[in-house]
Amino acid sequence: MNVYPIRTETDHDAALIEVEGLWGSKAGTPDGDRLDVLLVLIDDYESRHHPIDPPDPVEAIKFRMEQMNLTRKDLEPLIGPRGRVAEVLNRRRPLSLAMIRSLHQELQIPLESLITNSALAANRRKQRARPGVTRLANRKPRASSPRRQG
Repeated sequence: MNVYPIRTETDHDAALIEVEGLWGSKAGTPDGDRLDVLLVLIDDYESRHHPIDPPDPVEAIKFRMEQMNLTRKDLEPLIGPRGRVAEVLNRRRPLSLAMIRSLHQELQIPLESLITNSALAANRRKQRARPGVTRLANRKPRASSPRRQG
């Protein structure tokens, strides 16, 4: 069983073609063993060269809602009142730690999906907010009216 590391896209394509031919081989047979080894090599190559980012937290929540036939009202015990649920689902409010815990425990949404991108989204919001603050700081002062003394 001569198996070699997958180092290039050509090696990867060849390994996929071979796996297709070996698919369905019984475990413990030479073909089954070769299939297992090739699958490990392919998985390693793909994780290094074609990583898949976790989904956006809001998309993960919406996907789970669809899977479980949940409504926004069903999220209220996990996220908060109706307005807060709307803010989260419309990406106007980041998930808090308490929300992340509740969504993970009750809906089994992976923490990686809820945490990683929540921090990135919060950073993006801060970056978007800065130009407005800068614009206000650089604005010309208004002509002030004389103060009334009384």
